[in-house]
Amino acid sequence: MAVFDYPWQYKFPPFFTIQPNQETRKKQLEAWCSLILSYHRHIKNYSLDVTEAQNSPLFYNKSIDRKLSTDGIYTVLDELNKRGHIEWKDKARKQCLIMWRTPEEWGKLIYRWICDRSMTNTVCTFYEISEGDDSSSEEFHGLENWLLLRALKTLQSQGKAELIDGSEGVKFF
Repeated sequence: MAVFDYPWQYKFPPFFTIQPNQETRKKQLEAWCSLILSYHRHIKNYSLDVTEAQNSPLFYNKSIDRKLSTDGIYTVLDELNKRGHIEWKDKARKQCLIMWRTPEEWGKLIYRWICDRSMTNTVCTFYEISEGDDSSSEEFHGLENWLLLRALKTLQSQGKAELIDGSEGVKFF
């Protein structure tokens, strides 16, 4: 895996302190949101544990000895939640699911792949879509089942797919 390329702000110490000025804070939160989504996309990780996050490379830049506080992490995650890119796994807000693409965006990518391969009116298993050899070059390859299911449900609501009850299969139209 290639080394993750952090944005310039990551080397800027004030980036690790949530700014009081509203306009500055807005830009800072935008940068943090982008960084978190890009980082998780790069490492293909779909979850975050807040208790472990503060010591992870994402929130702790050892080279400048700066880390985002737990309150700061929650501020950024709240912003990502408003934008539909995270969901809390628990009421205590200790773990969240990260979606660098929304289920609708994943659904569009999957459906484009199905159409490009002339696979409409066929049944596919979840495994074929997310782990199969035919999808190995696709961005959705390796997509976790919970997110794949949500993406397929968006296609089902649009009449482009039908989930097969009792199995991990889907028919595309």
